[in-house]
Amino acid sequence: MIVIAVTVLGYLLDNQISGSLIYQRDMINQGQWWRIISAAFFHTNSFHLILNVTAVLLLWVLHGNFYNTQSYLLTFFFCAFMSSIGIHFFSYDVKQYLGLSGALHGVFFWGAIQEIKHEQKIGYLLAAGIVLKLLYEQLFGASFDTIELIDADVAIDAHLWGVLGGAIASLPLMSAKRRLQV
Repeated sequence: MIVIAVTVLGYLLDNQISGSLIYQRDMINQGQWWRIISAAFFHTNSFHLILNVTAVLLLWVLHGNFYNTQSYLLTFFFCAFMSSIGIHFFSYDVKQYLGLSGALHGVFFWGAIQEIKHEQKIGYLLAAGIVLKLLYEQLFGASFDTIELIDADVAIDAHLWGVLGGAIASLPLMSAKRRLQV
């Protein structure tokens, strides 16, 4: 709920304030490093906001039994950070980015790994599904309908780097499972 509240607040801020908080490569290069995290909480329009907030709620329904406030926030912010850092250092064509999608993809993958750790077969299906989605996006791009709905290009690389963040955040989980099996 904290993520939703901050996201809605970000949407309600005036454009001048939000303009100083979204990811803009040139501004980060000039030292405005806060944009790496703050960008996640801003959206292009109300449809973009609704899509992202709905995804937060659906992830809670899907994997909420594995979350507590601390683990969710740590995972979310780590995935948001990794998403922006990945864009900044490896996706040079992305000059501006905003929205929760990178972090959400990472949290989704982290939740799939949680399912696997708890021996839920659905976790394998969820992990495979997100990997296939990433492959599709990297090969064919984002859905035109989504681009039209949010009135912006979809930063598909943010999804890729967010999932990498979710995978890294999952490493301690998988290591703990192996230690228990030995």
